[in-house]
Amino acid sequence: MDLAKIRNIGISAHIDSGKTTLSERILFYAGRIHRINEVKGGGDGATMDYMDLERERGITITSAATTVEWEGHTINLIDTPGHVDFTVEVERSLRVLDGAILVLCGVGGVQSQSLTVDRQMKRYHVPRLAFINKMDRIGADAEKVVAQVREKMGCDAVLMQWPIGKEDNFAGVIDLLTMKANYFDGANGENLRVEEIPEELKAAATKARQHMLEGLSMYSDELMEKLLSEEQVSEDLIHNLLREAVQTQDLTPVYMGTAYRNKGVQLLLDAIVRYLPSPLDHAVTAKKHDDPTQTIPLAVDPTKPFVGMAFKLVEDSFGQLTFIRIYQGTINKGELHYNQRTDQKQRFSRIVKMHADKREEIDSAGPGDIVAVLGLDCASGDTFCSERKYCTLESMFVAEPVIKMAINPQSREGSDKLGKALNRFRREDPTFRVATDEETGETVIAGMGELHLEIYVERIRREYGVEVEVGAPKVSYREAPTKTAEYNFKHKKQTGGSGQYAHIVGKLECLPEDAEDVFEFEENVVGGRIPKEYIPSVEKGFRDSIHKGPLAEFPIVGVKAILEDGSYHDVDSSDMAFQTCARNCFRETFLKTKPVLLEPVMKVEIEVPSQYQGSVAGELTSRRGMIVSTEVKGAFATIEGEVPLAETFGYSTDLRSMTQGQGTFTMEFSKYRRVPSSIQEEIIAEKKKRQLVGAK
Repeated sequence: MDLAKIRNIGISAHIDSGKTTLSERILFYAGRIHRINEVKGGGDGATMDYMDLERERGITITSAATTVEWEGHTINLIDTPGHVDFTVEVERSLRVLDGAILVLCGVGGVQSQSLTVDRQMKRYHVPRLAFINKMDRIGADAEKVVAQVREKMGCDAVLMQWPIGKEDNFAGVIDLLTMKANYFDGANGENLRVEEIPEELKAAATKARQHMLEGLSMYSDELMEKLLSEEQVSEDLIHNLLREAVQTQDLTPVYMGTAYRNKGVQLLLDAIVRYLPSPLDHAVTAKKHDDPTQTIPLAVDPTKPFVGMAFKLVEDSFGQLTFIRIYQGTINKGELHYNQRTDQKQRFSRIVKMHADKREEIDSAGPGDIVAVLGLDCASGDTFCSERKYCTLESMFVAEPVIKMAINPQSREGSDKLGKALNRFRREDPTFRVATDEETGETVIAGMGELHLEIYVERIRREYGVEVEVGAPKVSYREAPTKTAEYNFKHKKQTGGSGQYAHIVGKLECLPEDAEDVFEFEENVVGGRIPKEYIPSVEKGFRDSIHKGPLAEFPIVGVKAILEDGSYHDVDSSDMAFQTCARNCFRETFLKTKPVLLEPVMKVEIEVPSQYQGSVAGELTSRRGMIVSTEVKGAFATIEGEVPLAETFGYSTDLRSMTQGQGTFTMEFSKYRRVPSSIQEEIIAEKKKRQLVGAK
């Protein structure tokens, strides 16, 4: 296979921007499916939404992979969810892809989740094209969306097409490169008709082309000279320039259409194979196993040692499927390869190419391929190599869960099945956590939001046949200091034989709000007052103490521990003595920092009919929310705000009843903020009450 003709791409966007509908059209035009299914409105549901829950709710829950052919190129495509609750699916897909399509709604433009996806694409340096969907809807405006992309995402977005007709009369697009009008005929828009530009649109299209060329001239002196001397610009020059600017992530070309009405998708596919990088263009480095500060470049070469990343795990009736992106070398069915994290040799018993939930057996796969392997025992983000201790690929970013709830089986017989289900989901999804509450003995699940946990509870009922009882959601609070406190702490213990002695002096300080770490340690001990070998023990003792704070046993954040002085005993001092000393010292000193509780605050974006704007904004304020901005677009109003997570439970039901079912909202974690003192007292009292009940 010619590696230059492979494209590994993902489709990402805000909720309901039409990602899955676009994927369905790509599959249809590329000949992968012969009948289009819609996401909503009866029928079998979209091909890429293969889970029953996805089809019932009309949302994407897990990313699905498939492969299509277009103009002699192979496109490995991953369709990702839009809800922030399933953000890890987007995160892990972008981690292994070479390019992406950012889908934007022609009416909504850049929405809250579009910004999250934009951040994720930039985090993994993924070049992208933008596609403005739903151009047939009332209020769709491509120029306005491009202006929002430039302003809110801070990227250079350039319109590559001009619409023919507006809203209901949207008939096709003018290609500003060839200056031809493109229409999409046939029952499913499969016949592309190219004609001259209608007379009434010539002036607007010429002006738009000039804008496009001026935007591109920022990346080429040659084009700049041609424009200044008013020479003809060749298509090849523009194509080459676009390809370079996209791959350096300087430029985002913007295309448009309406996937639902089958317009504009084929031209987007042409742009994918023309401008997005192949595996050969995407330079990847890995860390040396024995020295993580050193990196080694990976070559897209089938003859070199195999290096691949397990980026997603799925368990089904046939066992565990591990999705692997191959960066270097080749894998063959039945070979043994090393998991670099565990140093275990594992057999790649069967290799399959995925098409949503259908699989196709293959004997081998090479660099640039995305395949699934059966029967591996590994975790999400593990690196596999053909050699022991060869290298490690940088893992993906995993957000911390913000919401917890207790889960218990209704009958005793269900506890084994529940344990199996939770174990499976925990391995598949790094943002889904399972723990046991020490006080009550209950099993507690944690995740990214109400919908996230609700989906897993429903999957436990359906896939494992276990009826479960779910407790009220609990918020993950944090404890933080508000002032500096000094310590001078001695730990002495004599129990016959050698005793324990440790003495530390220093202070606890508050970290700035934007600090990257939750805890920092600094030592300024001079003159060997504490031997160097005991200093890591002091740090370990401090770090062990931040898991449970003294206020209400929530994790501690925002602390800097400074060790300035101390003393030791030649015989009685030990690692253990200094660890114990640091633990006891921290517990005592932290209370002197006047600690407070912090609560997770969510960023919400609510879209409601304009007549309900006042009542919805008022209700949000009553939930201790803060309105950041409101914008009216035609018949709808968009309200952006911040609201504490503790006040958001059941909000979807309340919003529906307030707006006669027409209001929608999205929510994502924003930051931790101080809890008002009256509410802090209630939380601490509630926690103490639970501890008493647990003790009884």
